[in-house]
Amino acid sequence: MGLYTDYLNEIETRKADGLHPKPIDDGALLQEIVEQIKDAGNEHRKESLNFFIYNTLPGTTSAAGVKAKFLKEIILGQSVVSEITPKFAFELLSHMKGGPSIEVLLDLALGDDAGIAEQAADVLKTQVFLYDADTSRLKAAYDAGKQIAKDILESYAKAEFFTKLPEAEEEIKVVTYVAGEGDISTDLLSPGNQAHSRSDRELHGKCFISDKAQAEIQALKLQHPDKRVMLIAEKGTMGVGSSRMSGINNAALWTGKQASPYVPFVNFAPIVAGTNGISPIFLTTVGVTGGIGIDLKNWVKKSGPDGKPIINNNGDAVLEEKYSVETGTVLTINTKKKKLLDETGEIEHTDISSALTAQKVEFIKAAGSYAIVFGKKLQSFAADVLGIDAPLVFAPAKEISHEGQGLTAVEKIFNKNAVGVKSKNPLHAGSDVRVEVNIVGSQDTTGLMTSQELEAMAATVISPIVDGAYQSGCHTASVWDIKAQNNIPKLMSFMNKFGLITARDPKGAYHAMTDVIHKVLNDITVDDWAIIIGGDSHTRMSKGVAFGADSGTVALALATGEATMPIPESVKVTFKGKMADHMDFRDVVHATQLQMLEQFGDNVFQGRIIEVHIGTLLADQAFTFTDWTAEMKAKASICISQDDTLIESLEIAKRRIQVMIDKGMENEAKTLHDLIAIADKRIGEIKSGEKPALRPDDNAKYAAEVVIDLDLIVEPMIADPDVNNIEISKRYTHDIIRPISYYGADKKVDLGFVGSCMVHKGDMKIVAQMLRNLEKANGKVEFNAPLVVAAPTYNIIDELKDEGDWEILQKYSGFEFDDLKPKAQARTEYENIMYLERPGCNLCMGNQEKAAKGDTVLATSTRLFQGRVVEDSKEKKGESLLASTPIVVLSAILGRTPSLDEYKASVEGIDLTKFAPPQVKPLDSKSVHF
Repeated sequence: MGLYTDYLNEIETRKADGLHPKPIDDGALLQEIVEQIKDAGNEHRKESLNFFIYNTLPGTTSAAGVKAKFLKEIILGQSVVSEITPKFAFELLSHMKGGPSIEVLLDLALGDDAGIAEQAADVLKTQVFLYDADTSRLKAAYDAGKQIAKDILESYAKAEFFTKLPEAEEEIKVVTYVAGEGDISTDLLSPGNQAHSRSDRELHGKCFISDKAQAEIQALKLQHPDKRVMLIAEKGTMGVGSSRMSGINNAALWTGKQASPYVPFVNFAPIVAGTNGISPIFLTTVGVTGGIGIDLKNWVKKSGPDGKPIINNNGDAVLEEKYSVETGTVLTINTKKKKLLDETGEIEHTDISSALTAQKVEFIKAAGSYAIVFGKKLQSFAADVLGIDAPLVFAPAKEISHEGQGLTAVEKIFNKNAVGVKSKNPLHAGSDVRVEVNIVGSQDTTGLMTSQELEAMAATVISPIVDGAYQSGCHTASVWDIKAQNNIPKLMSFMNKFGLITARDPKGAYHAMTDVIHKVLNDITVDDWAIIIGGDSHTRMSKGVAFGADSGTVALALATGEATMPIPESVKVTFKGKMADHMDFRDVVHATQLQMLEQFGDNVFQGRIIEVHIGTLLADQAFTFTDWTAEMKAKASICISQDDTLIESLEIAKRRIQVMIDKGMENEAKTLHDLIAIADKRIGEIKSGEKPALRPDDNAKYAAEVVIDLDLIVEPMIADPDVNNIEISKRYTHDIIRPISYYGADKKVDLGFVGSCMVHKGDMKIVAQMLRNLEKANGKVEFNAPLVVAAPTYNIIDELKDEGDWEILQKYSGFEFDDLKPKAQARTEYENIMYLERPGCNLCMGNQEKAAKGDTVLATSTRLFQGRVVEDSKEKKGESLLASTPIVVLSAILGRTPSLDEYKASVEGIDLTKFAPPQVKPLDSKSVHF
């Protein structure tokens, strides 16, 4: 009973923190609990029963295996427990989702006891999480003439697991809770600095918004027991910045419904809303939990007598309130009329049909999208075995085809990878498509949740149709603290066994890799027609099309090799003019946001694919643009590359994959070798002309077309969080882009940060060249503010060492990371020196390292959300301003923002990232970077 004693001790520790017993996933512990249940006189028997029934995790956890086995003994009469009748045992099995519970149910259904077999079959007919081993048993029994197998298959073919579920409520009464004004980052719902606790759902729930907000939500629930709490981003978008399953898990924990009475702290069906809707990647997460995400449209532009929007002194449109959603307002969601109504259900506020499409209503009915995905596969399997056509049960996939209309790049990729399409014509935007996924990425602060999701859906091995998958270690790279030491080895072991390439070897055979996940995924994506799913909002490859996703969607892609979504609309971005020699490509990225807003007034990128015609840049450099598209609230992005540029990018990818092989990261399936073979095949197709680099048809249709004038980009630009804007909703957005001259060369900078997925090898070489130039001009380099430098990957550091750049960085660094002695504590204070940090996310993630409270940080990263990179102090708001590498370096040296003349002088002779529009004779795209 040693494990049980330890568990009781843990319970007492948690009790002191106001927490309940942690749900059990350890089979050895549950086995001790089972033995205590069997012992009628055991002093711990009563509480052991409660732990067994109400506190054991389902799916493929080792505890679930012990639970299923014991329930089978009870059903067969081999064990007698008065509190758990055979009927109750079947009910408990029905809530275990899959894995060992399905194995037990099949054992019983295909066994010799007809009465037990019938009861087991009835439960099986409600289950959807069956895998090949399970369906193969059913097929074999059916082929052998077993009637009960036929009955089960007929039920599956009719999809009775879905049709017999209650319909979605026609009217849902909600009471509003305004979580914040302006865009709400998922950091508010699930702070990055609490990433270590995400797999402990109750503990992680404690960090949701604030203690005050939690108390207010609880009060609303007590005041309105017959209503659901709807979480609102007033005058903003809900869930920007990240898909973050933990954010929606927390929202569900506080405002949703319990998924099963026998599984604690797993809730579903949250209702979230925003004046400007829900961020696209976060909306996917809402669907995973069977929730509802609503575009309120409750603030609209105020028009003058001429019908044109009234503009305020800042040049922004004046907004007026169409209807109130202040905290405590009671509203009605009508799922049939697809309207948001007032409390009486009579006055219409807005149409919400986009939140209640036929497919989304199915997710609501089935308590989540997983059940629909697996259910459709199960129905198809059963119909095939029975030799019948599957009856139309689920909402038919929308298949839209416009005769004579060409295809955008994303439409081409989706058509190429589509599964189960009925139409013989090519599909256009708006079509619902099931697609095969080529590359999958899991990152380390969401990976534990992904592994939980895989266990919950009873998956044990990666789908064979996935070309490659990677588990990163970059989000926990900065500090090897006790939290990381407890979580990361366990995660790497699980994912390595599941079939992924892992950043760390669970057995310690190869050097720990903390490379930024997006850079690795960008390298292992070796086909421009690929579809990539990654557990991070910045899964934005410059080859193929990549979608940032929640940990659950990542788990689904790993388990099934598929994803389901509508084909998004695209916005075409092209360039004209010439890029000035003193400008960096990061300024082109900022200018794209600025010029788009000037051209259209509103963000036409939101929820769409940005198809950027950027064919003269190699994949690493182009990634700077695609990475930023997450902050533009785009669904994803696609780079249209020239043939020779794509070939060179693929050759670089091959070399880096070979480095991974040389370091010992290859797995038994030879995934990395296969990726090199795929790259070779693709290179051959391009060179032969058989299949050139992906490009859209000339007659493709776009939601909008944006042309960026490079001639207008004459000085470096900064994305400013504008923390003191009088209009709260305008703070911490990425829409405030300002030229460097705006700051008058006197804005104090407390810390500079060069790092994150936004930088590449060229950025590191720029830092080195600037140090050489300043040393030559001044004899030495002195920093008036700290400069934190974190290369995104180890291979970049290796290449910098080979090319002589690392030496100058070492010379001026006051700290250099040491993998043999990694930091055990996060840095809280900084000196005016340069810090060479371990490859990884570092300050951009904000879960380990942070700037000092109240600092003004100038960074190359993408994160300017409140509290992410820097928290507020009592005296001053923290600011995270975003700029190019040379601006950040110079600002750290000066301790302030530079003038344009100072900037030009500092970069003179430095070969910044070169870019020219594809229609212009391309420059040497390699620049100094390769």
